[in-house]
Amino acid sequence: MRKYTFTQGYLKNPYSSVLVTAGNTRVIVSLTLEMKVPPHAGPDSGWLTAEYSLMPGSTGTRSARERTKVSGRTAEIQRIIGRSLRMAVDLKKMPGISMLIDCDVLDADGGTRTASINGGMMAVAMACRKLVDEGVLKESPLKRWIGAISAGVVDGRKVVDLNYELDSRADADFNFVFCENGNIIEVQGTSERETVPVERFMELLDSSRECVMSLINEIKTTAGF
Repeated sequence: MRKYTFTQGYLKNPYSSVLVTAGNTRVIVSLTLEMKVPPHAGPDSGWLTAEYSLMPGSTGTRSARERTKVSGRTAEIQRIIGRSLRMAVDLKKMPGISMLIDCDVLDADGGTRTASINGGMMAVAMACRKLVDEGVLKESPLKRWIGAISAGVVDGRKVVDLNYELDSRADADFNFVFCENGNIIEVQGTSERETVPVERFMELLDSSRECVMSLINEIKTTAGF
């Protein structure tokens, strides 16, 4: 696993913000509050959603800004970030409040969606604590700690936390999202070149879970929980 660091309060204006680095990947995660929810959430619930974007200079060739319509890849990444982080909170304990999470990739060297989830976890935890400290809520809506990591098979060997070079030539790659008790939240994955035996998949699952448990501990410690 690459070295991870989390820098709290990286931006001045959002309700909470985190700069997360994973090797040479860097993502700014910022969380903004809105005192309203979309109609589908209902009047007695809160909401949490996420947006994701690559900054133009984040990759070797310029990534054009998605000004009017996001690509299918971006929409897919936004959905997994939002789904994962909604598992971290009890929406019924934050009625009428929406958490809007923006994940902006400064440097993309693989694992940007998992880094976004990990940085988002810290931003959400900080926001939940701040809502109670400021008297907006009587009880924190934080329900559980979650974390994510990528893993794959490269040249026939198991690799956890793929950078771009490894990901680009992986026989198969996966994204795993776990909660603190080790239960699975989401698994995304596919075989690119070779099929994956069940035994190898289980090795990837177990190694990824172990790494995510370490990441969750790092997130909690850095955030002061």
